[in-house]
Amino acid sequence: MTPFLNVPFLPEDEYIEFLNANTTHIDSVHYSLMGSKRLDNRVDPQSIDNLGTIIGMMKEVKVENKYLLLNSIFYGPELLTNNEHLAHLIDCLDQCMEADIVKGIIYCDQFLLQSLSNEAPELTKKLEAIPGTNTMLDSQSKISSHLAYIRETNFRSPGKLTLDRALNRNLEKLTDTVQWCKKRYPEIRIELLANEGCLPFCPYRNSHDAYIALGNHEGDDNSSHLNDKFGCKQLLDKKPYKLLQSPFIRPEDIDSYLAQADLILLSGRAQGVEFLKKTISTYIAGNYKGNLLELLDSMNWLSQQLYIENSALSFDFANMLSVCNNRCKSCGFCMELFNVIARPAQKETAGQAEAELL
Repeated sequence: MTPFLNVPFLPEDEYIEFLNANTTHIDSVHYSLMGSKRLDNRVDPQSIDNLGTIIGMMKEVKVENKYLLLNSIFYGPELLTNNEHLAHLIDCLDQCMEADIVKGIIYCDQFLLQSLSNEAPELTKKLEAIPGTNTMLDSQSKISSHLAYIRETNFRSPGKLTLDRALNRNLEKLTDTVQWCKKRYPEIRIELLANEGCLPFCPYRNSHDAYIALGNHEGDDNSSHLNDKFGCKQLLDKKPYKLLQSPFIRPEDIDSYLAQADLILLSGRAQGVEFLKKTISTYIAGNYKGNLLELLDSMNWLSQQLYIENSALSFDFANMLSVCNNRCKSCGFCMELFNVIARPAQKETAGQAEAELL
């Protein structure tokens, strides 16, 4: 079988064993340099903050394609303006290259890409520059523009592109975009993000990512509180049926999407090893009888309160949602379906099972 999954890496021995046991299904892994001078502002750096240890563990991973995450929505200006900080990042990249654990970098900040290209041209000529999911490549013009901007740097063109998750619910546009990509850029493989599980066209996304990056850069991330009070969490509290509009790809739908795309990206490194092992195993199996929310990264928190029986969703669920016109008041489909398949999650309280609905 051709490996089709791109999965997160976490520096834990049991997870490395798990990845190595599933290399026939895993095409690539993506990893962070964790806390090294805040080189990853997407998550609060924890665990290992030692480059040598991370390199050693990455070398144990038997997956061929390895990509370094430098995909924070922005970095502190000192990384780009302070020679010492930028030199540290370049040294980290150089050590990863020397250890043969990095094929390319995944980025969102074009300022970072250009600064690395200017300061380390010989190094960057050996690395692919891959636009991160939050560059939201959802059209032919945006794709061609990003590739053109990469060619303005010393980086190599990407060997793969991750299309915006919104296309998962627009099958006609997805088909057109993939076919165009394969005709114009036959050397580039196409990847789809399956299990993020955020709202469709989430209006909070850009600001939320900026708050996460700013908070982690300053060492005081309060974005979760903001999201609870003002963001998508409060919206889902009021209208939980909207979670069905999320552009996730269920394990059961993988084969139909792979008829067009080459790779499936799974997210969830902030959820921990057990979440990743369960999610990866489920997508390899291609089916799941359980709470759908347990597989979704951004909506995983809802699984403690709400149970969505994945097997109760129709085999053509993705096709049905692809014709959504976002006129919820006149349609009512998601609300009616939600009322049929959703129930309170079971919680143990004082030794007895109790149910609480949002």
